[in-house]
Amino acid sequence: MRRISGRLTVGAALLALVLACNPDTPVRPGSPAFDEFAESAESPDVVTEWNRNTLNAIKVENTNPVITGRRLAIVQAAVFDAVNGIERRYIPYHVGADAPRGASRRAAAIQAAYVALVNLFPSQKATFDLERSASLASITDGGELEESESIARGIEWGEEVANDILAWRSTDGLNPPFNAPCPIPLPSSPAPGQWRPTPPDFRAAVFPQMACVTPFAMASPSQFRPAGPPDLASDQYTRDFNEVKEIGSATSSTRTAEQTQIALFWDDNGVVHWNRIALSMAAERHTTLSENARLFALLNIAMADATIAAWDAKFHYNFWRPVTAIRLADTDGNPATTADAEWFPLRLVGGMHNTPAHQDYPSGHSTSSGAAAAVLASSFGDNATFTAASDNLPGVLRTYTSFSGASEEVNDARVYIGIHFRSACIDGRATGDAIGNYVVANVAQPNHGRRS
Repeated sequence: MRRISGRLTVGAALLALVLACNPDTPVRPGSPAFDEFAESAESPDVVTEWNRNTLNAIKVENTNPVITGRRLAIVQAAVFDAVNGIERRYIPYHVGADAPRGASRRAAAIQAAYVALVNLFPSQKATFDLERSASLASITDGGELEESESIARGIEWGEEVANDILAWRSTDGLNPPFNAPCPIPLPSSPAPGQWRPTPPDFRAAVFPQMACVTPFAMASPSQFRPAGPPDLASDQYTRDFNEVKEIGSATSSTRTAEQTQIALFWDDNGVVHWNRIALSMAAERHTTLSENARLFALLNIAMADATIAAWDAKFHYNFWRPVTAIRLADTDGNPATTADAEWFPLRLVGGMHNTPAHQDYPSGHSTSSGAAAAVLASSFGDNATFTAASDNLPGVLRTYTSFSGASEEVNDARVYIGIHFRSACIDGRATGDAIGNYVVANVAQPNHGRRS
């Protein structure tokens, strides 16, 4: 395999800058034994630290949830391959080159995350510069010192890995030229059951190219395509219709206060939400740097592919949203559904009751949540108790006793808030669960022949 050259100009320059700010800092030789000891120390883990930095960048930019998973997957894949390329505990995800011997895993993780983030969020480079300086200082000062050459080699390696992954994903079809057959044309005169722009702003479907983006782990966007929404004349559709019409209405008299809280609690960026849950679990279980590098790579690769799979199915089935179905129920051919031309969902955005600008089936939130729950259950066991917060309801905490229970609550939330039929949520969660388990079984598997 290709080796990184011995040229340490970039890494040495960065390290010199850090050491210039800490001129009295001694250094200790870097070694595998020292790295193993460092994993259990109380100072911040650079993998989780840079995951938090990524989540903050997403919040600052208000990144659309549809592309959040892809960005996090790129960052965390770079961090994983940077760390793993040095220790070879697992089969590489994408970058199979050999890291320079003696390279610092922590410096590699820092630089890989930094390079990826500057590419994905260029307007926030000044913030990332400060965060990188602080992170590098943490491994040249205090109780976890590493040899300067080891850190410089880690910086060089981390940059190489991140650039390799960024180059690969730059042609994945999210940006032009899009992968065929995207963007998939939608009917100009939709029939009953087919999606059309929703009130009040009637926006076109967002990110139609996501249906054809090259997956991170799946063989194709359609690999886990669900069976499809129920027929408009079916009993299942009737139950779904009447449930969301009643409990998801902005003026519902039957939705309880807790159901309203559940609806609003999960109406934030779901990919960020599940990363924060993973951060809390990693802190509670004292997972190592190596374990965290793999955990956050699997988690975000699974959620990125879940979004791709959901968009594939959304544009394949092109099923209408509840707000459209309820207002046009007199056209669906189902005598058990009744139209309400003034119906709006509970979901409120910018002071208006709003439905996301894309198709109902399957729920993207449920799909990514199913994937996240599967990955976290594989790492910590499903029956884990944890407490979660929400950007949408500051100060509100909810406690769960299993990851599967939390993902099931997401299904409820999307119905309670009035933007999805129940079947879209159930099938989405099942699709995500299958994707999460697939990623766990096929990505970053243990490397039983790893080098020492």
